[in-house]
Amino acid sequence: MQDKLGVVRFSVSLPPSLVDEFDSAWKSMNYENRSKAVHDAMRTFISEFKWTHGEKEHVAGAILLLYYLDKPNLLKRIMEIQHKFRDIISSTTHIHLEEDKCLEIIAVNGEAGEIRNLAQELMARKGVKQVKISVVAP
Repeated sequence: MQDKLGVVRFSVSLPPSLVDEFDSAWKSMNYENRSKAVHDAMRTFISEFKWTHGEKEHVAGAILLLYYLDKPNLLKRIMEIQHKFRDIISSTTHIHLEEDKCLEIIAVNGEAGEIRNLAQELMARKGVKQVKISVVAP
């Protein structure tokens, strides 16, 4: 049932232990109320669903790319891949971690399937040690 403020109220049946755990978590995270915590949890659930099940779903986020400079032409190949996906890349930040170790943060905005393709192409390069993806569904 939608009220005058444009929110829908509904009831949910949950095991008491799950409610206790959830209440403890949102209180320790300084949420003002349970509704805001449930709202954020549902938004995360929806984003995760769109990311894992959608091809055309619109998502935005970041790809973290950890790589070592010990492989010849790795930087050139990473740049070529980024240019190939320039339509979904908003920006990149390059961080020098050590003499031969770098972290690239790639801001992305586009279809989930295309962002997955970008991440997979980067992951497949020799010298790339780790790729981590975090997205939201705006």
